[in-house]
Amino acid sequence: MTVWAAQDGRALTAPPPFGLSVRSLGTGALWLAAFLSAFVIEEPAPYELYMVALTVIWLACGLKLRREFAPLIVLMMVFTAGGLASVPFAEDFGDALMYAAVSGFLAITAIFYAAILSDKPERSRIIERGYIIGAVIAALFGIAGYFNLFPGAEYFTRFDRARGTFQDPNVFGPFLVLPTLLLIQRLLRGPTLRNLHVLLPLSILLLGIFLSFSRGAWGVLLASLMLLYTIQLVTEQNLARRGRLILIGMAGVFFCALLMTVALSFEVVSDMFSQRARLVQDYDGGRLGRFARYAIGFQLVMEHPLGLGALEFGKTFGEDEHNVYLKAFTTYGWMGGIAYIVMAIWTACAFLPLIFKSRPWTPFIQAVFAVFVAHLLLSVVIDTDHWRHLFMLYGLAWGLIAADKLERRNWRRSALQTPHSCLTSRASKR
Repeated sequence: MTVWAAQDGRALTAPPPFGLSVRSLGTGALWLAAFLSAFVIEEPAPYELYMVALTVIWLACGLKLRREFAPLIVLMMVFTAGGLASVPFAEDFGDALMYAAVSGFLAITAIFYAAILSDKPERSRIIERGYIIGAVIAALFGIAGYFNLFPGAEYFTRFDRARGTFQDPNVFGPFLVLPTLLLIQRLLRGPTLRNLHVLLPLSILLLGIFLSFSRGAWGVLLASLMLLYTIQLVTEQNLARRGRLILIGMAGVFFCALLMTVALSFEVVSDMFSQRARLVQDYDGGRLGRFARYAIGFQLVMEHPLGLGALEFGKTFGEDEHNVYLKAFTTYGWMGGIAYIVMAIWTACAFLPLIFKSRPWTPFIQAVFAVFVAHLLLSVVIDTDHWRHLFMLYGLAWGLIAADKLERRNWRRSALQTPHSCLTSRASKR
């Protein structure tokens, strides 16, 4: 920004080029980061390349790493260090090192989001908008791929399931849950008639989650929605509004049932649904199925305190652990495993009190909390240690936790200074 001197000595600031201010550029850059998180069908994804550049630029421009989210920084670094320590035990050193590097990168993205929100929690609105638009586009690609709506659309499916702009339907489905909850929350909190326009993107997201045929995604949606709805009922003090919430909940159940009925009217959809709706699949209860691998994994953890090395468990037993807490020990060693479990519990406990506080961004907090807790439960049956949006959730949670701590600290500081300033004022009058 150029500063000019006027003839009378006053400083004049030249307008920014193309009418863009630094603030608007920063807002656009953050929006684009959230938007690109929906496109990770190939690696390295545009999101990853963009986040590397964006993080470096923000740090150069003075992004602060505050002590209020120091637990996230320390635990993420310990978790990553555990992965690096296990690399020498892997058969393929290069693949293991790359895996550990990706873990480190995702840890940095979590810290970035925490730093962004700790300074200005109102930036959550920017992230919300970018996330929702990106998710709707990803869901549209998944729906188009499933129904083969244009030539080559099958590229956006895998195993006859919608995957959208993701590599795996099991990641695609859970990614869509947070924007789904954010749109549902607008219906719950705002005037219904003014928010009817959200029904279209909401239907797209719900259909995308359904067509992913991911039992994990269905479970995350159900658990997070029930938790969010409970939070809304508990925190609402007005009886009339609470009654409205009950009516909207009933209407929502009817709307979802109608949407599922329409989807199941297609034979290909109903066949896949009947197959995926079974609680235990063949790969769950087989000789080396998911549950058998849990027992094997826990035994190996006791024998290998530094871990087996990245990807070694899957190479040995044909499938990965499918339990991120177990995988944290087998891939990141005891140090990384303990750090991850502590980080998950600490984040949930520190985040919980914020859902009851009245802030402009409280609706965002409540939605993120519900989805985050649901992901922690999902992590018992699936590997989530390289899910980009889960690390984003960690960062968003700690950014909002840090913002609350800073607000309370500033309030206490002003409360302490106020009596002193009053005494000084009275003394000067005398």
